[in-house]
Amino acid sequence: MLQTVCVSSPGSWALREPDCHHDGKQASRKCGFVRTIIQHPCLRHDPKGPGKARMLKKIQICLCFFFVSGILYEISLLAGCFFSYMPMSKHFLTPEQVLNLGKSIIFLETTERLEPPPLVSCSVESAARIYQDRPIILFMKGLTNNTALDLDSSYAAFSLLSSMKNVFIFPLQMETVFQGTPLLQWYNQVVPEQEKNWVHVSSDASRLALIWKYGGIYMDTDVISIRPIPEESFLAAQKSQFSSNGIFGFPAHHKFIWDCMENFVLKYNGNIWGNQGPFLMTRMLKAICNLTDFKGTEDHSCQNISFLNPQRFYPIPYPAWGRYYKVWDKSPNFNHSYALHLWNFMNHNRKAVVAGSNTLAEKLYKAYCPTTYEDLIQNAELRDFTRSENTT
Repeated sequence: MLQTVCVSSPGSWALREPDCHHDGKQASRKCGFVRTIIQHPCLRHDPKGPGKARMLKKIQICLCFFFVSGILYEISLLAGCFFSYMPMSKHFLTPEQVLNLGKSIIFLETTERLEPPPLVSCSVESAARIYQDRPIILFMKGLTNNTALDLDSSYAAFSLLSSMKNVFIFPLQMETVFQGTPLLQWYNQVVPEQEKNWVHVSSDASRLALIWKYGGIYMDTDVISIRPIPEESFLAAQKSQFSSNGIFGFPAHHKFIWDCMENFVLKYNGNIWGNQGPFLMTRMLKAICNLTDFKGTEDHSCQNISFLNPQRFYPIPYPAWGRYYKVWDKSPNFNHSYALHLWNFMNHNRKAVVAGSNTLAEKLYKAYCPTTYEDLIQNAELRDFTRSENTT
């Protein structure tokens, strides 16, 4: 990125950073500040003696060195301009400060797991690459403020993800998340230890509260992003007349999400898997829209909510989830998709991406989360080396 130098007055230079574009609408923001460097008058040769002239020459060289160093430092700051609207180092930002920047991509981990597996890492990395001008946030229930200080040294995946400029990893504090929503009373009354599907139910609730409060897009941690979603208010059809809740997006304080939270509490039944998830989204959408079957790759729209075709995220339906882990004669191009849901709930972690297997999932890792894939290869090589050492 180039820096323009403008003459502002005799004896001074104004160094101004260029505009940065942060969204698809090309709304430009200033990169932050204007530096003014005083141009020192040129030091002339003094006829009194060569010794003094040499000393003045050295002073002049030093001043030039500092001037050039200052310019190079400013240019180095511009290298991170795409996310320069953040007021300070990302490591000192709170969840609220990041979420208030707007248009976040939100992921949730509601187990106590602290080491994100490769599919989670791939999902977050792919989103960070596709949405470079938006904050990507991974909330983790097992993470506390005490463990947050030791992430880079303790967990390889944290180091991988936190090295990306727009990725943030925060503790998931549900009581705070549910404040100011209909879900808080439910949360205070429910007994997690007695809930059959607590990991899923708590995730269903948290995603609704976060999107209602701050807006943005929620994605499951088994969703690989392949191109930007052009919609702001949308639900993803898993099949005709049936909505998923694995990926959806709305602006903050949208009435539909508030109504979903109220229905979540009113119709709560934790014993039925999905009752607070895809079944909730489907019954709320059917209450306001006359849903019909999809034809081709068309999307539907109702009351300013886009109901996106199953091809957008579910081109491989859940009964065929295993095809992601098969070798294809000719890989599909997914030209009509924005992201791909890999159905990890159906998989139950039985199948994984294996380096060199040439499966469809491996090809997706290579294309959309290459850093995760590279880490996967290194870990495989390390395991092979350790195994060979132990057998000799």
